[in-house]
Amino acid sequence: MTEYIMSKDKTNRQEIKNKPKLSKSARKRERKTTLKLNAFLAPSLIGVLVFYILPFLVVIFYAFVDNPVTKRFVFFKNFFDVWNNAAFKLAATNTIKFSLLAVPLAVIISMLMAFLLDEKIPLASKFRTAYLSPMMVPVASIVLVFQVLFGYNGVVNLALNLFGGGKIDWLKSEYAPVVVLFLFLWKNLGYNMILFLAALGTIPKEAIEVALLESASPWKIFINIKIRYLSPTILFVTIMSLINSFKVFREVYLLSGSYPYDSLYTLQHYMNNMFEALNYQKLSAAAIIMSVVMIIIIGILFIAENKFSKDMEED
Repeated sequence: MTEYIMSKDKTNRQEIKNKPKLSKSARKRERKTTLKLNAFLAPSLIGVLVFYILPFLVVIFYAFVDNPVTKRFVFFKNFFDVWNNAAFKLAATNTIKFSLLAVPLAVIISMLMAFLLDEKIPLASKFRTAYLSPMMVPVASIVLVFQVLFGYNGVVNLALNLFGGGKIDWLKSEYAPVVVLFLFLWKNLGYNMILFLAALGTIPKEAIEVALLESASPWKIFINIKIRYLSPTILFVTIMSLINSFKVFREVYLLSGSYPYDSLYTLQHYMNNMFEALNYQKLSAAAIIMSVVMIIIIGILFIAENKFSKDMEED
């Protein structure tokens, strides 16, 4: 084995040595091409640096000082203060609960919708258009619709009265997260469904036909073929749904303001209120904690998807 590696390395070095040298004009053209490519990439790289990397470095700096004026280094004091803050604990708990419920539902329901539309049902194109319509509606208009539906004198309460039920203050009760969950799903299912439909189109028909010839059950075809090819899309949809579940703040803010009912108070509310109070150090510490948690979760998802793909290949 060692002799094989040494001979392989010797061959590679010989190939490099024997590689024809570029002429002066060819080297000049290569340099020009490199400069042109760098010129095309420069605006994007500068934009990422100015609008993403530098602000995040500033956030890290603020998280370790007492305030932006005196800039006295306080180590991890801001992180401990945030972690022990009752408002932060409430916001973190609500955000985690919402994400644990909303993300699986968004992935599973959109995948089932994609499977249904992939079966060439009647009016499939009309359904597809209907599912995508929320993406074309501004957030403010969506919120206005939900206020009309779930307000104290809204359409839902009128319908409940017709059937003998009492009025529910949907946005100021324990039912408030249900309203936001419904809004989140209605807004995101269409996009996720399109992603799954595109992934279903990449599944080789020959693999399914062979499985049918071997008398494989629909469940085995679903698990061993369809899920195998859909696993990268499932990972992507899960990550996007997770990010969107953390961004549900704008809808909640428009529905109920800066200080909503306790069950709707999210991490974004906490950080927004810290910003309004000019408490940049706590805002920065909370943002870093949320970023670390997101990185860990996404890392776990990548590891799980890679392990699942390897297991499917071995099978």
